[in-house]
Amino acid sequence: MTDQFIKIGESLEVPKGRVKVYEAGGKRIAVCNVDGSFKAVADLCTHDGGPLGEGELIGNQIECPRHGALFDVDTGKAMCLPAIVAIATYKIEERNGELWVAVPASVTT
Repeated sequence: MTDQFIKIGESLEVPKGRVKVYEAGGKRIAVCNVDGSFKAVADLCTHDGGPLGEGELIGNQIECPRHGALFDVDTGKAMCLPAIVAIATYKIEERNGELWVAVPASVTT
């Protein structure tokens, strides 16, 4: 299965240190701007299904607003309890000021 890139928005919509949630391929994806580098992760805490996009971005980690679980936005790894399962990460590219995220091709059909 190959990934298909989908345009989700403009890079100016996500300032440094901030998170914005987009929908792509039927999935909610939290786009994080870590010092000018964009990261894309599932907008879903693996602990209780909380909306990670509403959490705080602390360096390269995003904090779930419900119970404080932290996830590395580069790898998806759960960094502290109560979460123990990693979140999904997605390839993301900035192209001429536009944000493009890769989702599995089968999801978009």
